[in-house]
Amino acid sequence: MCGNAFAPVHAQHRRRQQPGQDAVGADVRQPVGLKGTEDRGGGLSSLFNLQNGFNVDNGKMSSGLLFGRKAFVGLTGGFGTVTAGRQQDTLQDLVLPVQGNNFIEYFTAPGDVDNADGSIRNSNAVKWVSPSWGGVQVAAMYGFGGVAGSVGSGQAYNAAMSYTAGPLIVAAGYAHLDNGNAVLSTCGATSADTIFLPPVNSAYATAVNITRAGLSYVLGAFTLGGRYSYAEYLREGHSTFGTAERYNNGLVFVAWQASPALLFQTGYDYLKSHGDSSATYQQVTLAADYALSKRTDFYATMSYGHASDSNGAGPAQAVIADAYVDGGKATQERAIVGIRHRF
Repeated sequence: MCGNAFAPVHAQHRRRQQPGQDAVGADVRQPVGLKGTEDRGGGLSSLFNLQNGFNVDNGKMSSGLLFGRKAFVGLTGGFGTVTAGRQQDTLQDLVLPVQGNNFIEYFTAPGDVDNADGSIRNSNAVKWVSPSWGGVQVAAMYGFGGVAGSVGSGQAYNAAMSYTAGPLIVAAGYAHLDNGNAVLSTCGATSADTIFLPPVNSAYATAVNITRAGLSYVLGAFTLGGRYSYAEYLREGHSTFGTAERYNNGLVFVAWQASPALLFQTGYDYLKSHGDSSATYQQVTLAADYALSKRTDFYATMSYGHASDSNGAGPAQAVIADAYVDGGKATQERAIVGIRHRF
């Protein structure tokens, strides 16, 4: 059995309640599930991973699926790892390690418009992740859309690569998400989940191209990192907007391991959209984590976000990372403290 349980206390200035959201803000999606491996001999092993998300405050599942976070089986050996089922894209395998949210949460773009926090899961997906070849690792995935008579409709595909040389990690990846063909599926059949939830991108439900690249460098007790992403929301037959919407996002962070138990982190994110509409989002986050043991820790984060111009549906509204709770205004502040236990 695997997962974690954390009980957070949220304090948020400027938030607008949305249907289905808890009083504290966005749904706290904590994983719980089952995973295991079996040695098949000759260096070959089989594996499975079944996980769902839940809210520790009220016990609610975070989706209507029995195993909404992960549900896949596979084989691993000298060729790498091949898995099939519901899973995250390859950028989460290889690019996430150089991102600020690999340490502590809320170091992602407003609304997670570039899927840097892995908000999207892909169903009916087959993925391969290579072993490390002299520090180089590659991965590729294809998700079948499941639309009869239109193989490409609803599909998802992505690939990523990373290179590790001592304290330096460089990584990049590309992902395409097709939310379905309006004529054949009415956008109802698709491999990828939706990310069109916050006001940052909710006006642009469509196919998406995402490119993300970054690097991190360990310098003593400090880890310095940064990443850039380009997300393109394409106009299709079912789109209600006029031209493609594009998001350029940059983030830098510093993490300081002050002691074996104490971690501090700060970061700045700048997001600029252009095309059908134009908006600018800026976000600053401070965070700390104190480990009581290998599996239990206290954590705290404080974030400030600012938005300007238009988001395609009206004035741009500030959203802290992927909290998915818009402030209804141009600014938003969010603070969280909590305790977490991994099992």
